[in-house]
Amino acid sequence: MRVMSERESARGGLRERKKQATRAALAEAAVRLAAKHGVEKVTVEAISAEAGVSPRTFFNYFASRDDAFLILDADAAERIRLAVLDAPAELTPLHAVRDALADELAEAEQQHELWALHAKVLRTAPDLLVRSLAAHVADETRLAEAVARRLSPGSGGPEAAAGTGAGPKDAEERRKALDLYPRLVAAVATTAVRVSVEHWSSRPEEGSFADVFRRVFDLLAAGLPAPAHV
Repeated sequence: MRVMSERESARGGLRERKKQATRAALAEAAVRLAAKHGVEKVTVEAISAEAGVSPRTFFNYFASRDDAFLILDADAAERIRLAVLDAPAELTPLHAVRDALADELAEAEQQHELWALHAKVLRTAPDLLVRSLAAHVADETRLAEAVARRLSPGSGGPEAAAGTGAGPKDAEERRKALDLYPRLVAAVATTAVRVSVEHWSSRPEEGSFADVFRRVFDLLAAGLPAPAHV
């Protein structure tokens, strides 16, 4: 009998996929209602009704109402981390991260409208924006830890602390424990995603999002050579 990989185990079976779908539906409902009515006017009851579940079910997924506005897919960072760890050994860290991100962003064009609404909601709620930025920093740290683990297979390293419910102080210590290269790869990849989304959104006629995303990472892999003058 084949033993499931760490990534397959994290994805889980049908029950786990249903849970992920419910959480995603609640997050989407929260964002759409907040974009339409304003964050302060959206209640847990309204979010639950929009997603077709009970308020009690809502609290199975989120500790508070505000948590539902923060990240559209709370499991994405973990899937990316595991994909980086599972990537073929011959891939460079940058290409392993690129492929992991590409898998997650495969439906980016279909999700663009929801992402835009999410950004709009965060811009109108500074406290949520701050919390969202903190969550992205934590995700970037976990990605850097995965890169560090690829560079030193078999070592626990700072990544071993991931998923343990560590507090802010521990998270900061984990960041300090990382070497420069893993931190840079994670930060550059995160910026590359943002630039890809922004560029494609403003110039969709230049090609699909996937095309823009590949071009961005090709430029990074080539060392960001200056474009030739025409």
